[in-house]
Amino acid sequence: MTDTQSPSRYYLTTPIYYVNARPHLGHAYSTIVCDTIARRKRAQGVDTYFLTGTDEHGQKIERSAQAAGCTPQEFATKISAEFRGLWDQLGLTYDDFIRTTESRHKRGVQHLFATLRDKGFIYKGSYTGQYCVSDEAYVDGPPGTPCPDCGRITETVSEENYFFKLSAFERKLLEFYEANPNFMGPESTRREVVSFVRSGLKDLSVSRTSFSWGIPVPGDEKHVIYVWLDALANYITALGYGSDDPVDQARFAKFWPADMHLIGKEISRFHCVYWPAFLMAAGLPTPRSVKANGWLLFDQGKMSKSRGNIVRAETVQAVLGADALRYFLLREIPFGQDGSFSFDALVQRYNADLANGYGNLVSRVVNMVHKYFGGIVPETGAATAAEAALRASAANALAAFGPAFDDLNFSEALKSLWTLVAETDGYLTANAPWKKPPDRSDEDHAALQARVLSTAAEAIRIITALVYPILPDSAAKVWLQLGQGEIADAAKNAFLTNLAWGGLKPGTKLGKPSPLFPRAEKDAVDRMQNIEEQNNKSVIEAASGGADNSGSAAKAEASAPPQQQSIPPQAPAAPQAQPSPPQESQAPALYQGTTSVVPPTQPKELGAFAPEGGSSAAPAAPEQSTHITIDDFSKVDLRVAQILVAERVPKADKLLRLEVDLGYEKRQILAGIAQHYEPEKLVGRKIVIVANLAPRKMRGLESNGMLLAASLPDGAPVLAGFLEEVPLGARLK
Repeated sequence: MTDTQSPSRYYLTTPIYYVNARPHLGHAYSTIVCDTIARRKRAQGVDTYFLTGTDEHGQKIERSAQAAGCTPQEFATKISAEFRGLWDQLGLTYDDFIRTTESRHKRGVQHLFATLRDKGFIYKGSYTGQYCVSDEAYVDGPPGTPCPDCGRITETVSEENYFFKLSAFERKLLEFYEANPNFMGPESTRREVVSFVRSGLKDLSVSRTSFSWGIPVPGDEKHVIYVWLDALANYITALGYGSDDPVDQARFAKFWPADMHLIGKEISRFHCVYWPAFLMAAGLPTPRSVKANGWLLFDQGKMSKSRGNIVRAETVQAVLGADALRYFLLREIPFGQDGSFSFDALVQRYNADLANGYGNLVSRVVNMVHKYFGGIVPETGAATAAEAALRASAANALAAFGPAFDDLNFSEALKSLWTLVAETDGYLTANAPWKKPPDRSDEDHAALQARVLSTAAEAIRIITALVYPILPDSAAKVWLQLGQGEIADAAKNAFLTNLAWGGLKPGTKLGKPSPLFPRAEKDAVDRMQNIEEQNNKSVIEAASGGADNSGSAAKAEASAPPQQQSIPPQAPAAPQAQPSPPQESQAPALYQGTTSVVPPTQPKELGAFAPEGGSSAAPAAPEQSTHITIDDFSKVDLRVAQILVAERVPKADKLLRLEVDLGYEKRQILAGIAQHYEPEKLVGRKIVIVANLAPRKMRGLESNGMLLAASLPDGAPVLAGFLEEVPLGARLK
């Protein structure tokens, strides 16, 4: 169930970030988006509550803490503090920071668990199967099966679990999606989630007994409540759910349901399937919307904590400032889509839009008002067609910016606003108040100067007010230069609710001019790259024990302190109550919500990319090379094939069913690439397959072959192909 949105209050959340490593640019992106939304809402007079936090439970944290020689609580506290410290350093205006190790969260989670159990939606069962501790994921396969995500050998676990009756909500969820078409976004997320639910839901494990670092199940303390209920519940426990305190109860009643959960696209299923099902079962309102941002790509690789090579927000802030980072992320990356990040693109955008654009415009106008009018805004005088045109442009920006912003189309909102920046700059250049033609009288020229500079200054006021949520520090400086006082005070007085042309009054004393965006010199890219290289070098040296780099990857991981844990955890796929096999899904967990960073590197190896449950092409660390003979290699029959049909396998979120043409025959192959390639875009593509691999049956379908792909450091496949035309069936030698 849901309710009517109240315009007087707004509750939005980030994902809570897993404390396996220190924050990077991907985390910052999601949190900056939320901060931007919160700032605009507050400046519109809306009582806004902005929540972020950290997810701190699980077997991986328990083991990592043991390896680091500290308690899980100490381990989690250290990394959580780094997240909070960075958010403060970036000036993010969150209202609350929830940690899943806090007593208020424990109390609320246990209350939710007890409520679901009392209502008959939780029951006890058992599970036996394979489990990857590193990725915190259940894996479908026999003992010894490698994890399809990280390549590590899984452990066999057999334990008693509590299960949530997710299967009872299949029809209810589909009806809910139909009744609330704006609940999920973007459209690709909606399609994926609806398809997943329509394929059939199985009951979900919500407890574990094989480790103790978690919230105990009330009345059965040998169980700890697993990620599904623990982490997702932060959105209500932070508001006071489960508390007897009247203040907490009033806060919960005021702000729940959430207006928006902002998440990374890889955790859509958690928030769009499991979370509303839990709430429906508990009799609580569902969130009004869940919006997923895309991935941040670094040199075309998904940003990830893998191997410690990440881009940190602090690096950009140190060289160009936090506002430059905010502007780039929101202008360069259409929300909901994957976007590329590079230092070169960042500097180019900074110089073009901020240094040479907005910053230069403000500097020119403010300095000329000081030079020609002693810093006092002059009377405009009679407007000409040029002033009318600029005023119309400002009206267009006002009309376009808000709707685009509210639709999370930040890139288009900024594009429309920078059109006004360019038109104001063009208006200034065309009228040239600094230049007096010989045939113009002093009186006429002074009138032109007054008209042009006051008009341009008013356009800057409109631009600055609109851009304030995105460039808060810079907008504050410009607001002072325009003689408008503290922009924070204006925001508290809801200045965006009545923003219109004419707010800069004649006679206003402008503040002292000061530079906003000093132009980034050629060495800016090198400086940022050097900072990151030093950071990554420090992580690698610490993880390998300093000067001794001979240790194995496993040894390095065990010895690394918390911020150096390098493998990004994936969400556990839910085991099923016996006798059903474990659910195959291995989507990333709640804490992987936001965009993640892969280093700028070439694929480390070329290998066969196996389908789910098969051998992985992305082991955690390169194995010691073993020589083979030409006779060994000749046994592998590598052939060129063309994809004729590509479609998803029902109830197997990583598998694609491919029909390929080898020229001399057609065959079916199952490949675990569904999370990286859209089926329709594969049709017609020429690929390389292992043609003489023994057939294997999965999900009732027989696979006759294996695709060849390069494996990126985060395990993502890149299919092998050709630049020249190659006939089907040709053998690779």
